[in-house]
Amino acid sequence: MTLAERVAAFLEAHDPASTDRLEFLRARYDAGLAWVHYPEGHGGLGLEQALQAEVDRLFAEAGAPTNQPEKNGIGLGMAAPTILAFGTDEQKKRFLRPLWTGEEIWCQLFSEPGAGSDLANVSTRAVLDGDEWVVNGQKVWTSGAHNARFAILVARTDPDQPKHFGLTYFLADMTDPGVDVRPLRQITGEAEFNEVFLSDVRVPDAQRLGAVGEGWKVANATLNNERVSIGKSAERETGMIGVVARTWREHPERRTPELHDRLLRLWVDAEVARLTGTRLRQKLAQGQPGPEGSAMKLGFARIAQQLSGLELELLGEDGLRYSDWTLVRPDHVDFTGRDAGYRYLRAKGNSIEGGTSEILRNIVAERVLGLPGEPRVDKDVPWKEIPR
Repeated sequence: MTLAERVAAFLEAHDPASTDRLEFLRARYDAGLAWVHYPEGHGGLGLEQALQAEVDRLFAEAGAPTNQPEKNGIGLGMAAPTILAFGTDEQKKRFLRPLWTGEEIWCQLFSEPGAGSDLANVSTRAVLDGDEWVVNGQKVWTSGAHNARFAILVARTDPDQPKHFGLTYFLADMTDPGVDVRPLRQITGEAEFNEVFLSDVRVPDAQRLGAVGEGWKVANATLNNERVSIGKSAERETGMIGVVARTWREHPERRTPELHDRLLRLWVDAEVARLTGTRLRQKLAQGQPGPEGSAMKLGFARIAQQLSGLELELLGEDGLRYSDWTLVRPDHVDFTGRDAGYRYLRAKGNSIEGGTSEILRNIVAERVLGLPGEPRVDKDVPWKEIPR
């Protein structure tokens, strides 16, 4: 049976028009038509990832319900592939299905006030107490924490080890009474980010991902997946380049040769980034993406910021209008939503989230180009001895 025939048989047995949405999504996962490149029994069929687009198209044409991926980007793009790569069979069975169906939203508890670009410097502590870990600390810039049911969490479990070796990775329950989520208002007026305070949060050892002290290795796999997933687009002229191209076509009176030249250069850059993303996602299907994902995310941030600036210039005085400064806590980030002013302001965060552009340049220089690394005097020192 071909993949198209498999989808057709599924749709015949589960009519999208009459089947309950959640029941439909659970059945699709169980049939291996959620992530076709994932293993059988975990939402997939062990096929090539490139086939996923065709499966999604067939379901969309049939009017099938979606799992609303825009609301669970961290879960789908970061938590799921990390759980698949490092999780036990029990963890995969427990977490992957409700993650894909959207029953459980995920967030990322990595960055801290003193450990943003230098992520390995996290000070949030996890101390083993019987078969549970007691976690205390503070995280920041946590997208969607106000809607999340679970979190991927990196905490320090051994301060006597150098900073990269004393970390452990956990799957934390955001409904624990010790979790306090507070909004952080941004330049856009929204509060999509949060600061999260952890006070005696108890995480079962069964929800530890990877070995004790292996947190840096697991976190790097997560970040590589994140950098590939940020700004990805499968179709030409989607994302910011599509928005600006439409603006160009709708306002011929505002065109100039200089703006035309900039638009075409950015169109080419966006197309190169799109094709590069396709290649990296194919690599992801064969294993874990490497440091090349840093170059992908670095290019996305630059292109998005330059395009949002170009859009304001094309709109002239209309680009100065801003629709709403009301503090809201959205359930997902819409990079191309609202008006041009929002897009311009929101794009400023693209060079910070998912790894700052400065750090990503170091990664590309050292791990892709093979250039000498910067001096790091704290790399081999026990974390507890590093001045803070």
